[in-house]
Amino acid sequence: MTYFTLRIRAEAPEDFASVEQLGAEAFGPGRFARAAFRLREGVAHEAGLSFVALMKNGSGVEELVGSVRLTRILIGCRPALVLGPLVVARSRKNLGIGRELMNRALHAAREQGHRLVILVGDQPYYARFGFRPVPAGRITLPGPADPARILYLELEPGALVDHAGAARKHA
Repeated sequence: MTYFTLRIRAEAPEDFASVEQLGAEAFGPGRFARAAFRLREGVAHEAGLSFVALMKNGSGVEELVGSVRLTRILIGCRPALVLGPLVVARSRKNLGIGRELMNRALHAAREQGHRLVILVGDQPYYARFGFRPVPAGRITLPGPADPARILYLELEPGALVDHAGAARKHA
């Protein structure tokens, strides 16, 4: 069994380039056309809800190996959060880094009183965190998204009933 030390901390401005590089490697240039990206485009993610994962490389130097961001949005006229991207360096996949980042971000969002998180992703992966498919037609996104991949998590039980309509940037 391999042991490693993982450190998770709030994302800082100096992490931006490394986080963007991880996203480019994981999702390529097509990421800019995705509906979830359109919700985040030109809007700052929430500093207190966005985290990075750091591990020491073979030389003992700490490097950024994962990131998760949450961004404020509106669904209809109600506030919510969109999660993404969640990204882990290819060389560090399947070590639980994504799980730790998700748990940290969702815990922080609950602690800060947020009620609902949506994302576009694979239901089998995100189900472990409590995400479920959005009922058909309940929430629409600004761009192409497979409706089966639009998922939600109620941070407060019953929060989804207050959210319906078009998801858009929070001004």
